[in-house]
Amino acid sequence: MYLLYYSNSNNKSVLASSQTLVVQQYIMETTLEHSLSDKIELALNKIRPYLVADGGNVEVIEVTPDLTLRLQFVGACSSCSMSAMTFKAGIEDTIRREVPEIVKVEAISL
Repeated sequence: MYLLYYSNSNNKSVLASSQTLVVQQYIMETTLEHSLSDKIELALNKIRPYLVADGGNVEVIEVTPDLTLRLQFVGACSSCSMSAMTFKAGIEDTIRREVPEIVKVEAISL
């Protein structure tokens, strides 16, 4: 085990073991991951009532390492002729506005 000095979020020097730093890094990554997925779901929840009203919905398939959000239309949305317009004008715009970390939004079922 190694003892290391590092600066915490308050810019104070802290003495910690290498194990402690690994655990702290894992917690930070996990928190970031959850907050990103939460932001995506919150943004989609603004659109979902309109999709559900027409018998459809949208599912998150994945967020790739390069921050591309891949979505899939389900229900009536998967076969609707207006789904491309709904995706571009509704879903993609909302995601880009609400979750600026996402670089690209793709619908895999269009």
